[in-house]
Amino acid sequence: MRVLFVTTEMDDFVRVGGLAAVSAALPRALRRWSDVRVILPGYSDVVEQFTHLDIVGQCPALAEMPACSLALGATKDGLPVYVVLCPELYDRPGNPYGDEEGHDWPDNDIRFGRLASIAAQLAEGTLDKNWAADLVHANDWQAALAPAYLAWSGSKIPSILTIHNLAYQGLFSKESLRRIGAPPDSFHIDGLEFYDKLSFLKGGLVYASHLTTVSATYAKEITTAELGCGLEGLLRQRSDAHQLTGILNGIDESWDPRVDAQLAQQFAPGDWVGKQANADYVRHQFGLALSRGPLFGLVARLVHQKGIDLVLSATDEIINAGGQIVVTGRGEPEIEKALVAAHRRRPDAIGVVIGFNAAQARRIFAGSDFTLMPSRFEPCGLSQMYAQRFGSLPIGHQTGGLAETITDGETGFLFPQPSPESFLGGVRRAFSAFTAKDRLDSMRRNAMARSFSWDISAALYGALYRKTVAP
Repeated sequence: MRVLFVTTEMDDFVRVGGLAAVSAALPRALRRWSDVRVILPGYSDVVEQFTHLDIVGQCPALAEMPACSLALGATKDGLPVYVVLCPELYDRPGNPYGDEEGHDWPDNDIRFGRLASIAAQLAEGTLDKNWAADLVHANDWQAALAPAYLAWSGSKIPSILTIHNLAYQGLFSKESLRRIGAPPDSFHIDGLEFYDKLSFLKGGLVYASHLTTVSATYAKEITTAELGCGLEGLLRQRSDAHQLTGILNGIDESWDPRVDAQLAQQFAPGDWVGKQANADYVRHQFGLALSRGPLFGLVARLVHQKGIDLVLSATDEIINAGGQIVVTGRGEPEIEKALVAAHRRRPDAIGVVIGFNAAQARRIFAGSDFTLMPSRFEPCGLSQMYAQRFGSLPIGHQTGGLAETITDGETGFLFPQPSPESFLGGVRRAFSAFTAKDRLDSMRRNAMARSFSWDISAALYGALYRKTVAP
């Protein structure tokens, strides 16, 4: 089966969040069942990392979206990757979605409408004369209109849209309809219209043959008013029609502390001296005082969803009880400033690095005793899986993928409400476990024994692909 995987991030080239890890791992895990190819915008970070790109097609302008070229390259291990070459849209500073100040690009409708429209044409076989798709797998709002462009062209190619985070919907003024060449009659309540705006994500929810999201729990949660972001009615309809499936993400095999070359010291379950060497390294790197108390790690996008305010509200109790906190990530400027201020107040006990470095993140998971994940909602979450593999017990809100991947009291701690009191309840349980060495040893061993292989997820996607393509 020929599958076109449409995404805006991929760990090989460019990363903003968990979508990049999924886009790198899932297509590779699917290769045993299918001829899967990835299509990405041609950001400079992407184009510069290819040693060779073949131009396979030219795409004429559409409405206000400029003409561009489509190139084909491959990753080092041979995964085919199409790149949309359009420097005026994609060759910019900042990240894939916004400028260096964190503001969204004002023409994101054109930037990602162009990606979706080209993905549809590629799938139909009109761009690469040597390849067409049996199925299109689009990811998040930026790619969500690929199924819509297929439908508007009269194509019968089936499509799947994966919702990695329903809160990001790609909302634009209705003027965007003309800018991206969408039919005027698609702007209505059963089409792209969402409270008098154009919603890219809603377009995908309407036009895709099947919807998936990244955990079974989140698939249920998004059909409720609480977490449905105004789209719960439509999602409930798709769910009732058996057209919404939750498939948990996996993590790749490199998350193994016995062989990870990026750690300060490799270690196996039971080798807590090796784990302590990583803790010592992290404390030194973050300028913390030497301590026999627990080390709490926070590796996350620094946004409201992730409950960083709950961590900030708990810092005094954690420090007064003998704990220390290390934080890395980037996100909303106000949250970054609040964390830096907390560090300045207690530089001996709170370490903060604004930015993301993959090797440093691994060392934090390896060195910390506990990983803080007080997310208000969490479609899947990867950090709690990474943490468990590295013997760092996650403290997570009982929601979405956290509820599915943390076994309360055995591999981590779940707390019921995204409130300061509830979160502190989880933190206190962690302190209690830390002082009971036999229990801490047992929980760490349980956590490190967990397997979060992509093989299971890929098999479920493979089965769903076959079912969706079947007449």
